[in-house]
Amino acid sequence: MAGHSHWKQIKEQKGAADEKRGALFSKILRAVSAAARSESNPNFNPTLRTVIEKARAAGVPNENIARATEHARRGADTLEALTLEAYGPEGSAILIEALTDSKNRTVMEIKTILKNSGAKWAEPGSVRWAFESKSPEDGGGWHARFPQTVTPEGARILTQLVETLETHEDIQSVITNINLQQ
Repeated sequence: MAGHSHWKQIKEQKGAADEKRGALFSKILRAVSAAARSESNPNFNPTLRTVIEKARAAGVPNENIARATEHARRGADTLEALTLEAYGPEGSAILIEALTDSKNRTVMEIKTILKNSGAKWAEPGSVRWAFESKSPEDGGGWHARFPQTVTPEGARILTQLVETLETHEDIQSVITNINLQQ
């Protein structure tokens, strides 16, 4: 009875969980490094303070957070922050925030994901008007200025697209003007 070992099942489950946790830690630590580039002291950098709070909430070890801020402080960090725009199903607006060491590679990979999902790449500024930026003290990030509704099929397609985008290692967050928590 191959494959029915209790320990093998535990190993596979733990391996899958560790892989997901490692990918999450990687994304969060990239965000910490990018936020620490301008100022490595969280007392003077509200963005860094917010990202560190998110890292601690996700269970990232303090030494990993310190290593990421030190790495950025030394100037060894060459990550570039990108805010990309797209149109999803039924004209829904999508903002994609990414941190990358290769802008061209990341843009091409995101364009491919969008094309395969039936979404369309948008020029800078053509979607951003539908969102407003909140200060770090107000929770930070982007929020829909004009929330929109779509059909159940459109919501399903958009949910799949968001999940696919969020699995990309360079993408930090995907924001839409559609409430997908229905």
